[in-house]
Amino acid sequence: MKSPQPNSRHCFVCGLQNPIGLHLRFYQTRAGEIEANFQVPEIYQGYPGIVHGGVVAAMLDELAGRALMSDGPATRFMFTARLNVRYRKNVPVEQPLKLVGRMEEDRGRTATAVSAIYDEQGTLLAEAEALLVDIPESMLEEADLEALGWKVYPEE
Repeated sequence: MKSPQPNSRHCFVCGLQNPIGLHLRFYQTRAGEIEANFQVPEIYQGYPGIVHGGVVAAMLDELAGRALMSDGPATRFMFTARLNVRYRKNVPVEQPLKLVGRMEEDRGRTATAVSAIYDEQGTLLAEAEALLVDIPESMLEEADLEALGWKVYPEE
């Protein structure tokens, strides 16, 4: 099973209309697990040829949250309460990467997830552990997901 997850319009990581965003597309591969394949453009480098660490952390954060997003009957939105990132090796720009997020434990209102970025050979480049907390119902009731452009967009 490899089904596309929704994107938004303006999110830095997944917003397809964000002019400075990454425009990442995520796919659920099984319950509690998502992945994406991506080449980070060189405009997001820190040192020459290397993805900026903040961009690496943003991708790992999004992966962790999305691992819990579609594990039930409705979309689940969560805030990141803690993100522990381990930079194992430099993440190169303009090179094929595989990004994976996986739910670890769902405790009801909170959950934990892990995420990782691998190079084309399968070498672990960066990984993270996240503690996630449900967004309060009152905030979700006020959110207009259609106005945010929250949907599955056709591949271009």
